Amino acid sequence: MLRHKEKGDFVIRPSVDDYFGDWKQREALVQEMIPVIGRLFSQRNVGIFIYGRPLHNRSVTFIMKSHRFVRQVERNEMSEFESHPMLMELAKLDLWNAQIDIGKLTVRYMEHLASEGDKAVSVAVFVKAELGYLDGVNEKPVPKSQDVVLYGFGRIGRLMARLLIERTSNGEVMRLKAIVVRPGGEGDLDKRANLFTNDSVHGTFQGTLRVDHERNMLIANGNEIRVIYANSPEEIDYNEYGIDDALIIDNTGMWRDEAGLSRHLNAKGAAKVILTAPGKGDIKNIVYGINDDQITADDKIITAASCTTNAIAPVLKVVNDRFGIAHGHVETVHAYTNDQNLIDNYHKGSRRGRSAALNMVLTETGAAKAVVKAIPELEGKLTGNAIRVPIPNVSMAILNLTLENATSKDELNEFLRDIALHSKLQNQISYTESPDAVSSDFVGTREAGVVDSNATIVSGNNVVLYLWYDNEFGYCCQVGRMVYKMAGVKYQYYPIEE
Repeated sequence: MLRHKEKGDFVIRPSVDDYFGDWKQREALVQEMIPVIGRLFSQRNVGIFIYGRPLHNRSVTFIMKSHRFVRQVERNEMSEFESHPMLMELAKLDLWNAQIDIGKLTVRYMEHLASEGDKAVSVAVFVKAELGYLDGVNEKPVPKSQDVVLYGFGRIGRLMARLLIERTSNGEVMRLKAIVVRPGGEGDLDKRANLFTNDSVHGTFQGTLRVDHERNMLIANGNEIRVIYANSPEEIDYNEYGIDDALIIDNTGMWRDEAGLSRHLNAKGAAKVILTAPGKGDIKNIVYGINDDQITADDKIITAASCTTNAIAPVLKVVNDRFGIAHGHVETVHAYTNDQNLIDNYHKGSRRGRSAALNMVLTETGAAKAVVKAIPELEGKLTGNAIRVPIPNVSMAILNLTLENATSKDELNEFLRDIALHSKLQNQISYTESPDAVSSDFVGTREAGVVDSNATIVSGNNVVLYLWYDNEFGYCCQVGRMVYKMAGVKYQYYPIEE
């Protein structure tokens, strides 16, 4: 079987029956791609993606599975045989501070080959033409590197640290400089280091970590992260640690109104605050991808809403825009959280005192009401509730909607599939056609929510949609996008319309 590499130059691919030989050739191509992707990221701050999935610091099998995702969901036969030459030509260009979706670049070239036939241009000519607007452009995405501080180091804090370290690149855009926690006992630093590197749900930290006891630091992939012990925000002088104009990510949830969160701004060296929980009062509740255009350079305090709000708002937004939502109910089947009891014990909240590991616990959620802050046109149209279930991570939102315009299962699913692949919400909405999908399959997903297309139910105007979401990591990815937005980071992108 011949596979087109560039005009007049073909790669011989094994027979379709030789699956092992095919795999080994594709594996070898990815092994050649990995150091190129690494150099582009670490030296030029160029991120390489496949349909929104970042490829830097990823394994061979992850990159191969990302190719398979395109074949399954995009229904395109793109493989490593096609993407490899695209990457090698891309690397010859003078690219800086950009995020390039090589998956979409490759698919476009395959479409070009199919439509032009013998008139098709070579890979080199095509890549140069497509990325010409980025070639030789070396503009920093932010005037100076943004210092970031994590206030709190629980489930969300530790995952945010992993994400920020992963995206450090050349260190000229953003750096995690410190973690603030309450004073602990003997061995506190080592215990926090162990919790960071070993996670029962998300696996081990993909990097190296050492503990510098003398300077009270964690050194993660070379990043020097000061551990600051404090009982309140205002007692900290970040300037003492070489931190200035810091963006504080408060993941404690202790303060949720402007008065409480403003305490962070009383600390020397602090400039802005993001809360990883729904805010109260007039604070802007932002769902990235939906209403992040409301963030201005003057904003000092914003919140990232809740994991459930982030999961459901993007799908509700696009469904309402396309079909109209008359009314609906949102039921979340949610993993238990740290505020519940493992065994029956006193809890100030109703039902949450009962054992999280043994019960389904009916409780309330404010997600349906919170959606209105991001999508005002849904005011008064949604109700919501939640059931906590005995799993540690990954939740499901069930959207029971009455639409203003009738549709069909195929039409609705195809609409959502296209949104997941080809819209500005590809990082918020994902899509699966797996007939055997279960919750653990979605641990580590980076999108805010994943549409389970096989579960979709449609009867005229009545629709039930099922969304999986990693309520820890997927939510942290949304927070991370907001951090970059609030810091004013502006990358150049390919494709431009994304």
